[in-house]
Amino acid sequence: MFKKKKITLDKTSKKNIYKIVRSYFLITIGLLMCSIGWTAFILPAQITGGGMTGVSALIFYSTKIPVGLSFLLMNVILVLIAIKILGTGFGIKTVYSVIVLSFFFSIFQHLITEPIIKEGFMSSVIGGGLAGTGMGLIFSQGGSTGGTDIIAMIINKYRNISPGRLILYVDVIIISSSFIIFHSLEKIVYGFVTMGVTSYTIDLAISGIKKSVQIFIFSRKYNDLAERITKEIHRGVTVIDGNGWYTKENQKILMIIARKREAHNIFRITKEIDPEAFISQANVMGVYGKGFDKIKS
Repeated sequence: MFKKKKITLDKTSKKNIYKIVRSYFLITIGLLMCSIGWTAFILPAQITGGGMTGVSALIFYSTKIPVGLSFLLMNVILVLIAIKILGTGFGIKTVYSVIVLSFFFSIFQHLITEPIIKEGFMSSVIGGGLAGTGMGLIFSQGGSTGGTDIIAMIINKYRNISPGRLILYVDVIIISSSFIIFHSLEKIVYGFVTMGVTSYTIDLAISGIKKSVQIFIFSRKYNDLAERITKEIHRGVTVIDGNGWYTKENQKILMIIARKREAHNIFRITKEIDPEAFISQANVMGVYGKGFDKIKS
């Protein structure tokens, strides 16, 4: 009789699997929000946004070809070109995002046939907000919806042009092209409103997820606080020697840099151990290093 070997995963492997699953889950949520923003608000109002989705919208308005189909076909071509020019390491998350977003577009465009909001300005604001929040989630996890992002990366390889500026120029051309179909300046204005709201909410979503805080805790029970914060929050704690000028007493100060979402638990632990502790919290513009953002060259 042969004994069956049990396959076990160490803690590092489990942690990596959890990170991958969590990342793709958040990307999928972002793709869902993006597709709902377009199919429930932007498309029914006949508004043209930026990016390859905007091109797909123009094709839909003029030919009735579903957005999901044209979006998928155009991105497949772009991805194949990008793989050839930029290499095979171009990005599996981008391929995943393109396929899933195309699927969501096809499903929701079939289900949502009537405008939820008939007022154009509100449709552009709500649709742009949903799409931007979704794209912010996608970008924060290293994903991309393809389209103009791919074009910008390809051109940037050969020309010293800012990708952000290039994407902006392309989006302006796409939105302005809606005049050929609708002969309406109002539609163009709504398109630029959508683009502005989308850009703003992308930045807001990314900065909100990555926002960090710096916390100083003044407490005589600094030892217990440092132990629990390190074990439960998994953040480093720096102990600084200080001197109270009013009391003329030496005192230990704890300095912690953490994500904003973790601050609540740090306050909770502090209250449990030393309700009399003095705490200050400040927002940090950027934190780079282990456990935070990577240092960019």
